Amino acid sequence: MADVYRWRLAPDGLATRRQLRALGLRPGGQDVAAEVHRPRRRRGPLVAYLYRIEHAKPVHPMTPGRTAALAAAMLARRTCPNCRTDVGYCIPRSLGMCVPCHDTPAFSEGDCRVLA
Repeated sequence: MADVYRWRLAPDGLATRRQLRALGLRPGGQDVAAEVHRPRRRRGPLVAYLYRIEHAKPVHPMTPGRTAALAAAMLARRTCPNCRTDVGYCIPRSLGMCVPCHDTPAFSEGDCRVLA
């Protein structure tokens, strides 16, 4: 079983996935070295898994294909399915369309381009 530490009391040399990523590293297949528990009042504690920094490996570099795929995915998240325009922000999933299309349902398809 991994060691368990209280919040902010983990020893040096251990890091979470986000901390490793900020250092340009990844866990690299190693097992969880320890856990940090942050207590909460009426629920179970929040748990963060820690990995050893010395066993971490560098992140894989971004390839041109991966960069293009990421750009295409972000373009799809910014394109309104109603008016088919790139609105410049990620469309909220709760709305399912850009804010002008959602706020002005009386307009026909394509009319919200004037408002954007």
